Amino acid sequence: MVNGIIKRIALGAAFSVALASSALSAECIAPANPGGGWDFTCRTIGKIMYDIGAVDAPIQVTNMAGGGGGLAYALVVNERNNDPDLIVAASSATATRLAQNAYGGLTADQVRFLGAIGADPGIIAVAKDSPYKSLNDLIDAVKADPGSVTFAGGSAAGGFDHLKVLMALGRAGFNDIKAVKYVGLDGGGDAITQAIGGHVQAVTGDMSEVVGFLKSGDIRVLAVFTNDRVPGFDDIPTAKEQGIDVVAVNWRGLYVPKGITEDQYNTWVERLRKVAESDEWHEAMVSHGLAPFTLLGHDFETYLDGVIKEVAQLSRDIGVIQ
Repeated sequence: MVNGIIKRIALGAAFSVALASSALSAECIAPANPGGGWDFTCRTIGKIMYDIGAVDAPIQVTNMAGGGGGLAYALVVNERNNDPDLIVAASSATATRLAQNAYGGLTADQVRFLGAIGADPGIIAVAKDSPYKSLNDLIDAVKADPGSVTFAGGSAAGGFDHLKVLMALGRAGFNDIKAVKYVGLDGGGDAITQAIGGHVQAVTGDMSEVVGFLKSGDIRVLAVFTNDRVPGFDDIPTAKEQGIDVVAVNWRGLYVPKGITEDQYNTWVERLRKVAESDEWHEAMVSHGLAPFTLLGHDFETYLDGVIKEVAQLSRDIGVIQ
């Protein structure tokens, strides 16, 4: 009798603990300061996951700037490798840094990439009072005097934001890579602030990072690096329209610790799939200038392996890495 009561109490306690655990808030790390693309990824995807019932509790967002995402990456690999309640914002910039061994020897296979559910078009922008009215105006200024133009971006030197500038200049016939002035900051928000303050002449980044500043009139986007103009931002010309044949998009996605189980990994993949299919995400893509791009789970991991190899080769070709 007594043993039966004890067993029932124990089972009840275990059920209560399991129920409480299922309602615990997951965490999304944005590896940069507030205002940039990784911050947008965490806050928007996390909110939609909760709003559509994919998770039982609001997802906590933690900003962890440092090392162009390397600080957060090292934390996940070294300290939170088995945490099933952790997701981390990632992008093409993450793949670029891994391709260039910018995370102190850490590699892509030390985490699990969940997928990408939107592509953030690359852009080049200037402050509202800038003398540069077109992408060619800016490129001509670099050609005339490379020291007169400093670009700022939310990735380290040699990162994806930097590569966009080098590709655009290369297409325009300027290949003196070492003469191009670039400042890498912890997130697109910081880079835009530097341009508005007059500390740099141009920003290289992604559409989602500049939408708020664009709507407030603080900046002017000179070009978007897509094949076609971005829906909702039809007044912004593509680089291709201006004779600069560059297409560069930044996928927006997530990764998780490698040490979680396959079932836990698949659970997060399905949560991300639900977001991708939701009306809320489609609205967010339009309002933030994202283009459709959905690749999930193992398909995305295979895609990313190829991207990392390609970026590594490109980086060698332009002299960023040996």
